[in-house]
Amino acid sequence: LEKESMSTHLFLLPPDLPRPVDDGAAAHLEGVFFPAVALPSTDGTSVNLSDLRGRWVIYIYPMTGRPDVPLPDGWDAIPGARGCTPQSCRFRDYYKEFKELGASIFGLSAQTSDYQREVRDRLHLPFQLLSDSSLQLKGTLRLPMFTVGGMELFKRLTLIAEDGRIKKVFYPVFPPDRNADDVLACLRSDAQQ
Repeated sequence: LEKESMSTHLFLLPPDLPRPVDDGAAAHLEGVFFPAVALPSTDGTSVNLSDLRGRWVIYIYPMTGRPDVPLPDGWDAIPGARGCTPQSCRFRDYYKEFKELGASIFGLSAQTSDYQREVRDRLHLPFQLLSDSSLQLKGTLRLPMFTVGGMELFKRLTLIAEDGRIKKVFYPVFPPDRNADDVLACLRSDAQQ
């Protein structure tokens, strides 16, 4: 029963989650090309971000909780930390709509591919997750970070890229379970222009 309630806890967002503020830490990203950084994927391949062609949505999240691993102390009090599981599930649920708009999806975090593989399989994600456990993008793209429980993690943001160039940045992302809806609305608006 305890494992069941912990698992359910990961899918629910507390009503009093603190809202992240736009600290300007992602303002420099729009128009930037992805660096030649190769990241391990949950399918066992390596993905070089600079080689990505076509339209990609890459949602970057701090870390996904697991039913058998407690979240770091104070997790819910960190603005923007909570909500990785609901965010991933929403991208999963709208996967078909993204494909119809010509967009492919990656999730990306600082967690290892082994950790992410469990999450991908448990949540039945139809797309792969990329691991930047060595925090290469912290330096090359100057992505916003925060530290908790001795771990340095990415702040939540979502990028729309075309042919390796970042066209749109969603930051801060709140609430995380609405991020996929916001990205879809943006892609649909672009398609109508």
